[in-house]
Amino acid sequence: MTTILGYARVSTAGQDLDAQLTALVNQRVESSHIFTDKLSGAMNTDRPGLTALLHCAREGDTVVVTAIDRLGRSVAEVTRTIAELGERRILLRALREGIDTGTPTGRAVAAIMATLAELELELGRERRAASRDSRRARRLPATKPAKLALERQEQLRRLAETGEPVHELAKAFGISRATAYRYLSAPLVDSVLKPRQP
Repeated sequence: MTTILGYARVSTAGQDLDAQLTALVNQRVESSHIFTDKLSGAMNTDRPGLTALLHCAREGDTVVVTAIDRLGRSVAEVTRTIAELGERRILLRALREGIDTGTPTGRAVAAIMATLAELELELGRERRAASRDSRRARRLPATKPAKLALERQEQLRRLAETGEPVHELAKAFGISRATAYRYLSAPLVDSVLKPRQP
């Protein structure tokens, strides 16, 4: 046997649920089947009433809310809840918007909202990735600065050509052997080798 369940939510403990409860009872929702939450509108706040309703609801049941926004505090939250109800074959009626997923039109509206939720999640991921890239770009220099100025690189080359051991030169110049070998194997820069004009 299917059951009609109701859900009512207000954003603060000081707000009143009475109008929503009256509307749900008028839709033949028994008071023992109405779940409520009084909580902040802030994101990531637990909703024990909605959690209990979703735990109690079974395939074929109907969930009634006075308005679609009672199911969450963002488009993504609302549509995720609608999608979960749809996957579990639980019908939804939203009184203010006239949505009833027991009808073809209601299912179409719910499908559109689920698509919007996916889009919002994808855009959120893209925004977070762009933000991370931007933070990395601000922290890191565009190019890694050379450990040795061009004149010091040329000095290193000249000393290496005299037969000085590379590991000793690296120590003297305050660089690693790998860096010293990299400088020695790199092509010469014309501007460094060009004689100065008198």
